[in-house]
Amino acid sequence: MSTTNAGASIGPIAAVTVVTPSLAASEAAYGGWLGYRTVGRGRVSDAQAALWTAPDVAGAPCLLMAPAGADDFVFRFIERPGQRGYRAFSGHGWNAAELIVQKVDDIAARLAGSPFELVAPPLDLSFCSDIRAMQVRGPGGEIIYLTEFKRPVPGLDAPPARSAVDRTFIVIVGGPSLAGLQRHYGDRFSVPETPSMESRVQTMALEFGMDRESRFRIAALPLAGRCYVEADEMPAAARPLPATGLPDGIAIVTFQGNARDGVRPPVDEPPYRGAATVTCERGAAGELIEVVA
Repeated sequence: MSTTNAGASIGPIAAVTVVTPSLAASEAAYGGWLGYRTVGRGRVSDAQAALWTAPDVAGAPCLLMAPAGADDFVFRFIERPGQRGYRAFSGHGWNAAELIVQKVDDIAARLAGSPFELVAPPLDLSFCSDIRAMQVRGPGGEIIYLTEFKRPVPGLDAPPARSAVDRTFIVIVGGPSLAGLQRHYGDRFSVPETPSMESRVQTMALEFGMDRESRFRIAALPLAGRCYVEADEMPAAARPLPATGLPDGIAIVTFQGNARDGVRPPVDEPPYRGAATVTCERGAAGELIEVVA
């Protein structure tokens, strides 16, 4: 696999927004087991809800958490009790966030007995033995990959892990057509097209009753800031996203970038702090993409 980060108008990833039934559960899990720090809390403003075309979330409690060693990325948790049977990788949209870590096997041992559900134990990637990752499910049903680069991988420029569990550097979006996903990010954000590959995606295979070793067509789309969007072509049975509102699980991914025709940042907190404008739009699979300039 060969990628280049030249040319993309978005990146790095500034925030991942997760809809969760309990802020307290998410805060305890990410703080107590992944070393994340709480850096803000409050309620979704009317302006934020309008930006996301999700007026029903105005006033919902929210929480911001950052990794132990940096403030350039946050998880934004929004509390909405009563999720409606959400299962990551069963439908289109944002299916997972991938965090860069120092020693994935050490983290796997630490997470035994944690609130995180083990989905897949540490394994070397099917296309590169120098990358080792595990998958867990968080309190909001969100899937988190914890990924270690044993050594630099030519053609895949990843950021270093500055703490045991650091920032999200890859987000995974699923849709009905890999070509459609690639075309949208290329046309809209000048993301270079990359060759597709057949790769094991265990979580998706399990959701559709397939063998763990099943392969799916995916591509790693390179962004600025040593970050990526992994685009996955999903089985025909995958459910579409609703046209409005915030979906459960990973609802929004926020990128730094060149926000065209944006509005003033709705609040003075991460990931908007210091930004001139912000936009929010839907991608080829209906995923919510927020860009702060």
